[in-house]
Amino acid sequence: PALHQLYYDPNIENKNLAQKWLMQAQVSPQAWQFSWALLSPDKVPEIQYFGASALHTKISRYWSDIPSDQYETLKTQLFSQIACFSSGSKMVLTRLCVALASLALNTMPEAWPGAVPEMVRVFQEEGGGVDGRARCLALLELLTVLPEEFQTSRLPQYRKGQVRGALGREWGSVCPLLQQLLRRGDSPGAVKARVLRCLSSWVLLDVPLSESEGLVEDCFTALPDPELFDTAVEAIVNAISQPDSQRYVNTLLKLVPQVLSLQDQLREAVQSGDMETSHGICRIAVALGENHSRALLEQVEHWQGFLALVNMIMFCTGIPGHYPVNETTSSLTLTFWYTLQDDIMSFDSERQAVYLQVYRPVYFQLVDVLLHKAQFPSDQEYATWSSDEKEQFRIYRVDISDTLMYVYEMLGAELLSNLYEKLGRILTNTEPASSWQHTEALLYGFQSIAETIDVNYSDVIPGLIGLIPRININNVQLADTVMFTIGALAEWLADHPVMLSSVLPLVLQALGNPDLSVSSVSTLKKICRECKYDLPPYASNIVAVSQEVLIKQIHKTSQCMWLMQALGFLLSALPVEEILRNLHSLITPYIQQLEKLADETPNPSNKLAIIHILGLLSNLFTTLDISKQEDESGESTAPPIKTAPPPPGPNPVVVVLQQVFALIQTVLSKWLNDSQVVEAVCAIFEKSVKTLLHDFAPMVSQLSEMLGQMYSTIPQASALDLTRQMVHIFASETEHFPPIKALFELVTSVTLSIFQQGEQSPALKRKPDLFLSESLDVKAVFHCGKCLTLCTQTYTTNCTELLPHCSDVPPLARVVQEDGKLLLQAVIEAIGGGSSRGLMDQFAEVLFSLNKHCFSLLTMWLKEVLQSPGFPSTRVTSEQKDTFTQQILRERVNKRRVKDIVKEFTLVCRGLHGTEYAADY
Repeated sequence: PALHQLYYDPNIENKNLAQKWLMQAQVSPQAWQFSWALLSPDKVPEIQYFGASALHTKISRYWSDIPSDQYETLKTQLFSQIACFSSGSKMVLTRLCVALASLALNTMPEAWPGAVPEMVRVFQEEGGGVDGRARCLALLELLTVLPEEFQTSRLPQYRKGQVRGALGREWGSVCPLLQQLLRRGDSPGAVKARVLRCLSSWVLLDVPLSESEGLVEDCFTALPDPELFDTAVEAIVNAISQPDSQRYVNTLLKLVPQVLSLQDQLREAVQSGDMETSHGICRIAVALGENHSRALLEQVEHWQGFLALVNMIMFCTGIPGHYPVNETTSSLTLTFWYTLQDDIMSFDSERQAVYLQVYRPVYFQLVDVLLHKAQFPSDQEYATWSSDEKEQFRIYRVDISDTLMYVYEMLGAELLSNLYEKLGRILTNTEPASSWQHTEALLYGFQSIAETIDVNYSDVIPGLIGLIPRININNVQLADTVMFTIGALAEWLADHPVMLSSVLPLVLQALGNPDLSVSSVSTLKKICRECKYDLPPYASNIVAVSQEVLIKQIHKTSQCMWLMQALGFLLSALPVEEILRNLHSLITPYIQQLEKLADETPNPSNKLAIIHILGLLSNLFTTLDISKQEDESGESTAPPIKTAPPPPGPNPVVVVLQQVFALIQTVLSKWLNDSQVVEAVCAIFEKSVKTLLHDFAPMVSQLSEMLGQMYSTIPQASALDLTRQMVHIFASETEHFPPIKALFELVTSVTLSIFQQGEQSPALKRKPDLFLSESLDVKAVFHCGKCLTLCTQTYTTNCTELLPHCSDVPPLARVVQEDGKLLLQAVIEAIGGGSSRGLMDQFAEVLFSLNKHCFSLLTMWLKEVLQSPGFPSTRVTSEQKDTFTQQILRERVNKRRVKDIVKEFTLVCRGLHGTEYAADY
């Protein structure tokens, strides 16, 4: 009934119950009896399958339960059942083969020394009314699952080594059998397919490629057969790719012509649009090239053969059609080009020069091929692609971009000159009727390199910047790439600001186009960040265009945020009066909108609008930093003059924050229970504090007061983060200590009352003076760490950060003296099994800290705590507890060792020591 429920009952709960019961049944002692009964011929395949699975479970997991005098009987029974099912259900046959394979792995090489020859002999014998083909297929299935079962077996490590060696020796008898079956003209297709699968399985054991040489070569003869093609490809690729195969250079050299002989089949497949065949042949060529390029490069006398293989892979890279719609093969080849380049560049300079003579032209050809493959299809064709295909194509172009960047390491400046010449020919009309796709791909090549490589020395960039305005931009993809290329050259523009005037108008024009949102905004942000000291002449224009697109709501939220960051960079380089004037015109519309929203009754739509406006302010203040003006303005092209000191008076950001502070408080009063709005408010101040640091000082007092009110009404994580930031920067400054101290006391008191002390740890670490505050309940902080030690890492961190201050913070020293034993008891209880094993490292940290800072107390407490019988576990003896104590007290320097001691002790306490769980720990 349980099996019936599992397979046929539509009720999922019944299925789950049945599965649970059956899993328990499989491991029960009765499984030996009912398994054989369930295999009886009158049962349906699902029931027979369960019987075979139960046998496998018992043999693989509970081998020690089987008496050694039963091995032979069990083996005979399994052979007999496999023979019966060789012409029966395939799924039951496979499970029985896996069970016999598991038995073989547990008994070889001692109890069953000739396992594989015996399997071959048993299945080659006539009899039992089973035809030869079925017997042959059953034998091949058994031989295939044997190495697979070894890979997943739970054998102890020392046995794994023995069994791997024994299996390796058996390959000598398996290989000739497989070769014989593959070469026989009358072997059925199903037998040959199983032979190929069997080879794939055995090569995972790293059997020597030299021994399999003939069999691997025979696999090539199976490739013209469509029925065997996929399995043959898999077998060849697996054999070539095994790590050990690079030792067999002579065999690899014999395989090169075999692979090259597939070129006609490859070309025919490409012409007829047979993607599966071209894909498979490409996999073989790439496996040989990628895994063995160094070994084959070193065989200098065979250089032409290897060059022919490289050119075959180049054909696969440039395979006709657009990825991923007409072909999926070219992407397989990209890693090969990295590997080949690495191998060439790893030789000494003399040999490198020889190889570069041959392979530099190959890599220049590769660049042309890759840029051709990166081209967009026609607009009509692209419109028919699904969004998934477009996304795959985008990722493919990123992979090509990464490859070009890597190839640049080999080809250097000549690559940029090469691209520039081609682009120049197209844009000066010396090359007839070129498509926008061609222009876009060449620019994409430039962008790929300029994005990550310093091109400041290149003499072609001025020419490229000069060519950009000549591009007839009549297409979104081309316009995007033009934008990204300008963005990639932002650092170069900072060194050549005279060129800004030719590209900035293009960027500002693109800002108004929603289709170019990401590329235009990110490019403006890069220019404003890199070139800000050269932008003041353009500032009013940039601000005006930005305001216009923000008011028209052309861009999505994240691009609006980037745009505000760009404006923050831009304004940072202006005189303070101009910053304030621009801020006024930029922010006023939003402040008016926020005032209106603050009066409304809270609802989901005005919540989004509020968060959006607060986000705009946060992002503006993230990058608006006038403190760096005097450091960096010397980089400007203006004549060097002595820099004036920063202007007196408050920072412009502080001026704005003080003006809107009351409004922000009004917003908070209505939205205090909404964590997203509170987070958005805190973000404004957190970003400002991070950027302004001590310039934020005028706001400390009122912000501390507001934070305290917020947190004591409804505690929120974002308020804790902001408090931490404030403590970090201002707690050590005398004039700010009172408000910061008051805030810290209040936050700590509220946090303790709701048992959520964890977030405070970084504050404790940085500012131990806070514990000298008379109003702070240090005892409560310590107790909180002690109680919560049993919960998560954050809480144990409190203890390890408090303990180092025992000697210099008297209130803390008193608390540790009075209550340290309680903390130790909680930690030992957790190690003994009261807490998750995943937290043992944290408890070890507490013990290590106690040992380091309170050694004499720990010595006494350990003795007292561990003398209780049965504590922390009934499984641990008093001798083991003594050993644990001695080991812990001995380690005052090596924290790693303490963690190992704790892990060992927790396993003993839990009764897991020496089990497979311990091995995984």
